[in-house]
Amino acid sequence: MNRPLRVVIADDQALVRSGFGMILTADGIDVAAEAADGAEAVAAVRRTRPDVVLMDIRMPQMDGLEATRQIMAAGAGETRVLILTTYDLDHYVYAALTAGASGFLLKDVTPEHLVAAVRLVRSGDALLAPTITRRLVERFARRDEAGPAVHGDLSELTPRELEVLRLLATGLSNAELADRLVLSPTTVKTHVARILSKLGLRDRVQAVVLAYETGLIAPRSPANRPRSPG
Repeated sequence: MNRPLRVVIADDQALVRSGFGMILTADGIDVAAEAADGAEAVAAVRRTRPDVVLMDIRMPQMDGLEATRQIMAAGAGETRVLILTTYDLDHYVYAALTAGASGFLLKDVTPEHLVAAVRLVRSGDALLAPTITRRLVERFARRDEAGPAVHGDLSELTPRELEVLRLLATGLSNAELADRLVLSPTTVKTHVARILSKLGLRDRVQAVVLAYETGLIAPRSPANRPRSPG
C-alpha cells in the first residue's frame, strides 16, 4: 500500500489511548484519531476511514459493542475492528465478534504483539489467538440473546469446503489445515477464500462464529479433538 496503515484508538482511558498511540506511531503506523466513547469512535471512523479500529468494550455514552455494530452496518469500506478487553473475556466480546469485529486483544498486550496484531488484521488474516477465540466462541455460542449476526447458506459449500470450515473452526491455521488435509498451503488458502466469498463473510473470525451458530461444529464435539495419527 502507498499510504501508511491508519488506526483509530477508542478507549475511555486517556493513558491507554496515548500509550497505544505511541507504540503504533513508533512503528510507522498512523493514528488517525482517538475516541473516548463509542459515539466518538463511530464519528472518527466516518471522518478518517481507518484501516483498523482498536475498540474498548466498556465506554460511556455508547459502548464498544454498539459502536462496532454501527461501524459494520455503515459498511465502512475495509475498516476492521479489533476489540480491546481484559483477561476475563466476558460475553460482550463474543457479541462484538458476531457484530463484525475481526478479533480481540487483551489490554496487557505487549508492544510487539499490538503492532503485529494490527498489521495481521489489516492483511485479512483476522483470527487472532485462535485457541482463545475458539474457547470464547464455544463458551457463548447460542447464548447471546440478540442472536447471531452472521449468516450463510452452508449448502453453497462443497463437501471439501465444509470439511475445511469445520477444521478452521477448531482454530487450525492454514499450515495446520494443509497438514491435516494433505493439501498444499496455496490450495488451503483458495478453499478458505472461496468459503468466505460464498458465505458473504469478512474474515476467519466470522467463519468460526458461523460454524458454531449453525451447528456445523459443537462445543467439545469430537471435531474439536485432535485425531490420533493414522
